[in-house]
Amino acid sequence: MSDPVSGTAGEQVTHRHGDRLLASLARRAWRPLAVVAAGTAAGSAATLAMPALLAAAVDGVLSGQDVLPAAALLALVLAVLTLADLARAIAGAASNASGTAALRLRFTDHLLRLGAGEARRFPAGELANRLVSNTATAGHVPLTLLDTVAALVTAVGGITALFLIDWRTGVAFVAGVPVALAVILFFVTRMSGLYDRYQEAQGRLAARLTDTLAGIRTVRASGTAGREIDRVLAPLPALSEAGHALWRTQARGVWRIGLVLPLIEVAVLAVAGLGVVDGRLAPGQLLAVAAYAALGLSFIEQVDTAMSVAQARSAARRLCQVLALPAQVPGTRPAPDGPGALSFRGVTVTRDGARLLDDLDLDIPAGLLTAVVGPSGAGKTTLAMVAGRLLDPDRGQVSLDGRALAEIASLTDVVAYAFERPALLGGDLAAAIAYGRPGTGRAAVREAAAAARVDDVIRRLPKGYDTPADGVPLSGGELQRLGLARALVRHARVTVLDDATSSLDTATEAQVTRALVDGMRGRTRLVIAHRVTTAARADLVVWLENGRVRARGTHQELWTDPAYRALFATLPTVGEEEPCPVLL
Repeated sequence: MSDPVSGTAGEQVTHRHGDRLLASLARRAWRPLAVVAAGTAAGSAATLAMPALLAAAVDGVLSGQDVLPAAALLALVLAVLTLADLARAIAGAASNASGTAALRLRFTDHLLRLGAGEARRFPAGELANRLVSNTATAGHVPLTLLDTVAALVTAVGGITALFLIDWRTGVAFVAGVPVALAVILFFVTRMSGLYDRYQEAQGRLAARLTDTLAGIRTVRASGTAGREIDRVLAPLPALSEAGHALWRTQARGVWRIGLVLPLIEVAVLAVAGLGVVDGRLAPGQLLAVAAYAALGLSFIEQVDTAMSVAQARSAARRLCQVLALPAQVPGTRPAPDGPGALSFRGVTVTRDGARLLDDLDLDIPAGLLTAVVGPSGAGKTTLAMVAGRLLDPDRGQVSLDGRALAEIASLTDVVAYAFERPALLGGDLAAAIAYGRPGTGRAAVREAAAAARVDDVIRRLPKGYDTPADGVPLSGGELQRLGLARALVRHARVTVLDDATSSLDTATEAQVTRALVDGMRGRTRLVIAHRVTTAARADLVVWLENGRVRARGTHQELWTDPAYRALFATLPTVGEEEPCPVLL
């Protein structure tokens, strides 16, 4: 099994980009956050009022005064605090769900709009980890930050109350705050970098596991399970090192904060106790000082919050590494009227330093069956991708009936694809064939399936066309025929078959090719061909070599070239091995 190499794109993305993403998330979720803010404000006010009311009640009891008004106010404050907490809990859950959903929607939408070359920069397991885990972590940060602000407001209120009760207690408190804040700042800065390392190692492990599971039959057939286990678990030492570093940093931070905070509290209580002895403070005020000191320290005690913020910043940066990749900009103009002529002018595609297409000029005539042949790595799959804008060229232009593909708004209406390994998307087989064409009737689905020579296969299944598409027992050839049916049902102006008949037996392939020749007459068909029979039935053959057109003509014309004849003796029987992704 090959080891998926994580793409380098997005490495320049910093925590600053992630912070901007988190800020935009907070702006989107302003409604539930406004409810949380209102509940937090009411709760903070009630929390700050309670020590003063409690002090008044205690002093009233000690002096023999009526404590009923203070007790009534305490009951009212407790009721406000309860309602505020309830509102915060409900709105906070809505904020977390909304934030996570918004991130996942944006991430998925951007991922699906990436060109094929950009999408393969990150392994599938790595992308799944970011979609599931990182979005949830980052999606909770608006509420976390609001809780942090609430803790800060409450702490400032508590410190202010200390100064109002006795300025000496306020000074005693403030004197120890800089030390505590320095500890927290160091803690958050250190944790952000460690979370980066931890999540990157976690992503590598997930990517390798996904890669191995995708090729589990090859692993078992090759007897390499032990080697694959070692390869999948290779990132574990880095994951363990980052995890232990996180725990050590957390332990040091908690220990230091746990040492500083009691010292601050003891200093404040000592000053207040001297005030009671000197007669400056009443006993109830001593209780209030103790409570307000605890409130003032509540912000500094937010170690878990600091960890959550550090983790969220790291998660947001990892999301931005994907969001920073350039997505395809959809066109805005309708497809032009025309028969389906494709034109390639100066088309160049480069990936990983290799030119897959090199300044290619080519015209695909309208209404004909054009076969593209060439050795492995010649650029056949890449040509098929740029023909329908699954991949944008680095340079040059592809046009359909005189209009650039990049300008056309709805290419899927005029260009259909069939692939070597089609994915069956949809609830059942009928929906899988009609995928992307809502409203397609069952008769049209069956007609396309019959043309692709798969109707009888589907009818033999217990539920026929209603058979669930997920996990249906089909051979590779039957699966390819379903993919062909999906392309045929679209009745597109141009149909591109990217190695879409490689798993068919010779007889079935001949039947399908006959359907392409006779059943789609008048429509443009671009076929990646590996068999001499496919090239022989084509109206035109384009011979690619090293990303350029070596020759073009009919099969009979090219057959006189010994190198062309030798080509079919060396072509693989399955898909070509170009350094370009196979799209499902």
